[in-house]
Amino acid sequence: MPAIAIIGAQWGDEGKGKATDLLGSDVDYVVKFNGGNNAGHTVVIPQPDGSSEKYALHLLPSGILTPGVTPVIGNGVVIDLHVLFEEIDGLNARGVDTSLLRVSANAHVIADYNRQLDKTTERFLGSRKIGTTGRGIGPTYADKINRIGIRIQDIFDEKILREKVEGALELKNQILTKIYNRRGFTVDAVVEDLMSYAERLAPMVCDTGLLLNQGLDKDEIVLLEAGQATLLDVDHGTYPFVTSSSATSGGACTGSGIPPMRLGQVIGIVKAYTTRVGEGPFPTELLDESGEFLRQAGFEFGTTTGRPRRCGWYDAVIARYAARVNGVTDFVLTKLDVLTGLEQIPVCVAYDVDGVRHDEMPVNQSDFHHAVPIYEYLPGWTEDVSGARTLADLPANAQAYVKRVEELSGARMSVIGVGPGRHETVVVHDLLGR
Repeated sequence: MPAIAIIGAQWGDEGKGKATDLLGSDVDYVVKFNGGNNAGHTVVIPQPDGSSEKYALHLLPSGILTPGVTPVIGNGVVIDLHVLFEEIDGLNARGVDTSLLRVSANAHVIADYNRQLDKTTERFLGSRKIGTTGRGIGPTYADKINRIGIRIQDIFDEKILREKVEGALELKNQILTKIYNRRGFTVDAVVEDLMSYAERLAPMVCDTGLLLNQGLDKDEIVLLEAGQATLLDVDHGTYPFVTSSSATSGGACTGSGIPPMRLGQVIGIVKAYTTRVGEGPFPTELLDESGEFLRQAGFEFGTTTGRPRRCGWYDAVIARYAARVNGVTDFVLTKLDVLTGLEQIPVCVAYDVDGVRHDEMPVNQSDFHHAVPIYEYLPGWTEDVSGARTLADLPANAQAYVKRVEELSGARMSVIGVGPGRHETVVVHDLLGR
């Protein structure tokens, strides 16, 4: 059975957790392969009494909420161990079994000094800030590339850990004290903090690449779940206003240890409109009452940070780009219900850059910064769509909206989200091909 990747096709917050949860009971492994606790998934699960439980996950794969599924944190993730165990304890307190969690021995660890550097550097940049969450993600990835990072496996060997921390702090403390006038860190304090997690962490740690490939050999289903999204990918996103990891389908392979030929399906998640958190260009952004309508109706506030998200109309140009970069086979269109009540709904079909039409993403950053959306206007609807379970259940204008964005986006719309709940979903094409 080939592996399946779920990828954000915009700037994140598209509803990947719901898509993963939708497949959860049919898969054997759910793998987080990139990022850290700088993004979150919100999953709403119905209860037998008719109520619902909402879970906000930041570092753990959303598959941890599905009994029998093995959740995996892959080698491409950077891990804040305090956050990891805080999240595990929170789920355990709510009766969620987390005992199947497996963590890659090769994943990198976020140390206290990288959290401090992240916050300090961002403040120092002022108007040139990137818009990071200040959780040490970027500096930890920088250490990884600079080959001075600390990995999960290092925590179990105090001699190696101490050597690595000493090497890192030779530079970090110079930067903190002499450039930023901040207090430095002692080797003993950092080592003691990291080693305090070793005993509890040990049973979870393994060669996760081997585990997943052995699962595929046995025809088990491996679901690879991206953090962030295509337009935040460090190579393919709107650089430099991006995250520090690979959030595309290519990153799913490098961040999990699964080779490309074993990836058989790529599911791209898009909202029925567009949002973005942090700095950077956003052609369809709305700074008026329409943007505020989308923010309030869609409750567009960050799962991890609580920051209000920037909101805009659906951008088919970036959807086509994401389909091409990732090899998207199926789209999941989320939050269609948020558009209910609008008289007409603009969809961006191309950009105008200094009088020149661009049907695809402009090559350079400057042009993208100056891109003006070219809109096509589609009629809206007033009927409640949350009860729809088939395409035919949707109002005619909602059906026409779905069909048109499908034509514009480069892959079929296989699933449509019509509400926040697990079952508030229209399945047009089964994502597992049944």
